[in-house]
Parts: sequence; C-alpha cells; structure tokens
Amino acid sequence: MVNPPDSERPLSLLQTLRKGHSPSLAPVHQVFCNRDLNLAEVEAVGFDMDYTLAHYHQDAIERLSVEKTLERLVIERGYPREILELKVPTDFAIRGLVIDTVRGNIFKLDSHRFVGRVYHGFKELNGDDIIEYHTQAMSMTTSRYALVDTLFALPEAALYATLVDYLERTRPEQRHDWRRLYDDIRYSIDLAHRDDSIKDDIIANMDQYLTRNLDLAHTLQRLRSAGKKLFVLTNSYARFTEHVMSYLLDDLLPQLPRWQDYFDIVITGASKPGFFTDRQPFLRVDASEEVSGEEFGQFEAGQMYQGGNLIDFHRMTGFRPDRVLYVGDHIYGDIVRSKKSTAWRTAMVVQEIEGELLRTDELRGERARLDAIEHELVRINEEIAFELGLARRLQELDAPEGDVEVKAAFDEITRIQSQLRARRQSVLQELWQVERQLESEFNRYWGLLFKMGNENTILGEQIEVYACIYTSRVENLVHYSPMHYFRAPRQPMPHERS
Repeated sequence: MVNPPDSERPLSLLQTLRKGHSPSLAPVHQVFCNRDLNLAEVEAVGFDMDYTLAHYHQDAIERLSVEKTLERLVIERGYPREILELKVPTDFAIRGLVIDTVRGNIFKLDSHRFVGRVYHGFKELNGDDIIEYHTQAMSMTTSRYALVDTLFALPEAALYATLVDYLERTRPEQRHDWRRLYDDIRYSIDLAHRDDSIKDDIIANMDQYLTRNLDLAHTLQRLRSAGKKLFVLTNSYARFTEHVMSYLLDDLLPQLPRWQDYFDIVITGASKPGFFTDRQPFLRVDASEEVSGEEFGQFEAGQMYQGGNLIDFHRMTGFRPDRVLYVGDHIYGDIVRSKKSTAWRTAMVVQEIEGELLRTDELRGERARLDAIEHELVRINEEIAFELGLARRLQELDAPEGDVEVKAAFDEITRIQSQLRARRQSVLQELWQVERQLESEFNRYWGLLFKMGNENTILGEQIEVYACIYTSRVENLVHYSPMHYFRAPRQPMPHERS
C-alpha cells in the first residue's frame, strides 16, 4: 500500500491544535520579569483577593464608590444635595498620581520626584501656577501629599478633582479649605466601605462588578498539582471573601467543587501592611464573621482565619520565606511592605496594563515616528559635538594671529553650529508635541501609567524595584509551567549602551 503524500494526510488532533498558533505569547498574556524567579523553587503561593484573584470591572466599581461617597458627603458632612447630580469621570484618575491637599491640585510624578502634569480640578496648570513644584524638594512623606496607589483610590481622586472644579465654579469668591475637602472625601468613602453599603451592592450584583474566568481555576489547579501550597491573604473580611470567592471559583472544576478546595490556608481581615509589622493573633472565624477563638497551632484546610501576623504565620506553616511567592495589587500594602519585612518573592497584578498593551500595538506607526525623531535628535547632538571638536582642534593649531584661513574656518563652524542648534530646537519641539499627542491616546489627562516622557513614573519605579514579576491578571500564569524560570532582561547602564 502506498502512503499518501504528507500534503494529503489528515491532520492529527495535535497538529490541528498547533495549526495557526504561535508559540510566543501576545503581550497582554505575558508575565514580565524584573528579578530572576524560578517557580520550581517556590513552595507556597499566596494571593490577595481584591483586584488580584478578583478582577473587577473598574468603571462599575468607580461609579458605585462615587455614588455612595457623595451620599455620605451630603448626609454626614453637610455638603449641598446638588453635588449628587455631579458627573464624575471614570477616565480621569490613574495610579501613581499625587494629591496636594494644601493647594487642591493633583499631579503626576516621575521616578526622580519631578512633577509633570498638574491639574486643579479639570484645569491643567502650567507656568507660575506650578513653579513651587519645580523649585522645592518634593517629599512624599509629609501629610500634605496623598499618593493614589491603588485602584480603590481612583474614585476618591476623581471625586476630589470634580469637587475642586465644582467649588471653584460655584463659589469662586470663597477661600476653600482643600485639606478639609480631602479629609471629608476620605472619611466618606471609608464609611461606605465600613458600613458595607459598597460590599452589599457588589454581593447583590456579582455579574455587574466581577469577571468569572475558568482560566483562574486552571491556574490555581495547576499550581496545586505541582505540589505548591496555596493561601489567601486579604484585608477583606470573611463574609465578603466567602461571597466573592464562591462566585469566582465554585463549580468551575469537577475535582474542586468549592472555592476552599483550592487553598490550604485562608486569612481574612489581615490589616495589611500591619500583618507584616504587627503581632495581632490569628482568630478562627466563619463566613458570618463569628469568632470562635485564637489559633496557636496549625492552620486547617477549609477553616477561615482573621487577622494574624507574619511571625506566627511562618511558625505555624514552616514555610521558608524565600520559597514563598506573594501575588498582590497594592504596591505598598502587598509588594513593598512584604519585600521589606520578609524574603518573600513578589508578583504584582497591574490590571490597567492590559488596555495599554493593546493600545500600544494599535499605535505602532506613531511610536515609530517618535523613535525616528529621537534618532534625529541624537544625530544632531553628535554633529554639534563634532563641530565643537573641530573648533577645539583649530584653537590648538600654531597659526599666526589673524590668519585668514583659520578665521574663515571658525566662521564656518559658527554658522554650522547655529544651524544645528536651531534644528535641534525645532526637533525638540516636534518631539514634545508628538510625545504629548501619543500619551493622550492612552489617558487624555495623564498619559501612560508607567511613563512620564521618557522617564518612569514613581509607580513604575516602585514596581521595577519591588516586584519580582508583574502581569495584568493572575490567570496569565496559566500560560507558564509551574516550574518556569523567569529570567530578567539584562539592564545595561547608559555608559554600557554606548
């Protein structure tokens, strides 16, 4: 029997699955590495819940938070009822912004603590209005400045800008206490979380606020199958945790029908970052948040706990700190604090970069134009340096004073340098214009999350320094082996690149 040629053979199942698929992952599904991390050496993986395991619909959450906060500003702080009708934009705030509670401004800061764009309400400031920020050292440790470093903080930043704008429009003659405004917003939004009005609405409308994704179940199951212990460490309390985790994981995989089946330890009400620095006891708690005593011995699967601390956690689990990977979304409470307090490895979930990566791909042409302008600027600077070198060589010549040829050469160099400097200024203006236009394609107020011009933002710097790896979703780990070795790219210093 003659075998048919390869081109006529039916595709096998494996060939069919492979056909049309690239072995390289699309950027939105990738995990990015700042520091080498070998998952084969990781024995335990911990997860925050909100914005980590639970992927929220940000627009819906912001609208809910704003609504509840405005209600409490009216009821608890005596603000006029007309503010309930204000339109608060959900596209205004991004992480990494800073609120100046003295001047009522919001600004973006780069990794060198240089202030870039500044808004007072929705009016962009420049010139003399922001000279203070460029002539004084910026210390983020004072109470004057509030850093917007979590997705939960975006509604309060948007609401602050909205109310600053409202007060300037409706009461321009008054001297406003911008610190009090910030404190009132902070109090009201905290109250909306404490009285469970926000949580109750989420629980009643899970589909509206949360994404249920089978890949999350597969990710956790794959890590468990590789022999890793899994734990939840969240600031949310037991009742809310039970509802959210049940929605996310119950009945997705037949071998793990209940969400508790995925985890060896569940710790709620952890009060991070205090969990890493204080000595609160572990309390046994149920889904109704009824406490049944302290836990001193070992954690039990299926039992929820509340509070606790890092020292007792390691005593009770026996986990070697450098073999623990913790995954969270809060740059300070989850990533910075855990990195400074223990040898835990860290993974940061940055939900927003998914949209930025997709938009970056769509703007390939504009980015190529920006690269071309930057290359032109480098070329002009090199030509200016070359002409300066020629002038220096002319000065070193042992020519008689008033030599006509030398003078003509100096005049030519001066003419060329003048042209080059004029060209450089023109290219710089074009660079700043194209850069600003490109940034506005991401967020029309602030630009890119991790960039301010060609510098990293303060948030980008913190992620680079403190997060071993980062990605847009926990589920992206499903594309990697539980034994994957994440290798950080070599990072040459500027003198090495030259």
